[in-house]
Amino acid sequence: MNVLLKSATVIDSKSEYHNETVDILIEKGTITKISKRISNPNNFTELRLNNLHVSQGWFDSSVSFGEPGYEERETIDNGLKTAAVSGFTDVAVNPNTNPAIDSNSDVSFLMTKAQNNAINIYPIGALTMHSNGEELAELFDMQTAGAVAFGDYKKSISNANLMKIALQYATNFDGLICAFPQDKSIASNGAMNEHIQSTKLGLKGIPNLAEELCLARDLYLLEYTGGKLHIPTISTAKSVELIREAKQKKLDVTCSVAIHNLYFTDTVLSEFETRFKVSPPLRTQNDIDALLEGLKDGTIDMVTSDHSPLNIELKDKEFDYATPGTIGLESAFGALNSIVPLKTTVKLLTKGKNRFGVDTHSINIGEKAVITLFNPKTKYTFTKTNISSKSKNSIFLNSDLNGEVYGIINNNKLKLNS
Repeated sequence: MNVLLKSATVIDSKSEYHNETVDILIEKGTITKISKRISNPNNFTELRLNNLHVSQGWFDSSVSFGEPGYEERETIDNGLKTAAVSGFTDVAVNPNTNPAIDSNSDVSFLMTKAQNNAINIYPIGALTMHSNGEELAELFDMQTAGAVAFGDYKKSISNANLMKIALQYATNFDGLICAFPQDKSIASNGAMNEHIQSTKLGLKGIPNLAEELCLARDLYLLEYTGGKLHIPTISTAKSVELIREAKQKKLDVTCSVAIHNLYFTDTVLSEFETRFKVSPPLRTQNDIDALLEGLKDGTIDMVTSDHSPLNIELKDKEFDYATPGTIGLESAFGALNSIVPLKTTVKLLTKGKNRFGVDTHSINIGEKAVITLFNPKTKYTFTKTNISSKSKNSIFLNSDLNGEVYGIINNNKLKLNS
């Protein structure tokens, strides 16, 4: 693939062309020239796009597809296409499939399905067999097949000793353990955040304590065992404090926050609209303020779309019985760019790579071209026409967003949002 990007503004703090508007020549997947003006004598594909900006390729640490087992929700092929047109060159894929990704052969299946794709896939293996929380899965075998981390998606490990053993065992091969923080006995069958709004609506709430108690336990276990721990999708102000304290103790812990937990408060649930039912639940403005401060000071390491496709019958029912989850790849950039400055948006969409073993490539001459193409100034209302996923359960439907993705360049391939 040979392509010439014209008048592209570089947003990449690792590039010597950061903040400059330049032409970028890419030959056979490698950046060969960057200059104010580059001619095109070889008639390469030339891209002239309105207000074109480029950055290092984006990474999402929590993406769910349906295959195998739930292909009606999403297939790997279409999921990766969705990631590409949403600006992501690399995605970590959760094991919430049927069967769960809990063996060497399961991980190999995902890696094979994604071969020769513009998107790099990074499997997260199940922490326990069948993700049932009872017996550790074959973690080392999965890592040799390509798994980059281990966790049971949206399920906490109620057995503290099992979590302790997982952390200890994974230290033998530098494995990363992901621990979703929600105490099942406290969360019970709660449907939304436990606060004033849940009382008004008459819905059973999930208190902040459900997250914070589980998080505190896992951080104590980490302190005892050593190892590497990642906490996906925290949502409360106290959780930010707990992570901050753990990092001050030099514990090897990282965490993420879902973009929708930065954008919406629980007040949007007044109409019992099930697309707003997510896990962890939408919290209060006080929690959002603390999460944003955690992003600002580095306590929170990365953001995620927490992309979770669900077929319509799982959402089209009474709020109490609807399945929590939202797709988020297509809206991730536009939503995050509506909340924080552009340079912060790009930083947060690339920052998690090192934690999950993803190679980084700056926009410099001689580097592999791993580039996201976008226009940060486009304002629009997000509708179903903006959705590429097979499932349409987007929390951002009818939201006003800021920023349009043109596509990506990766693995010697150009993928544009047609």
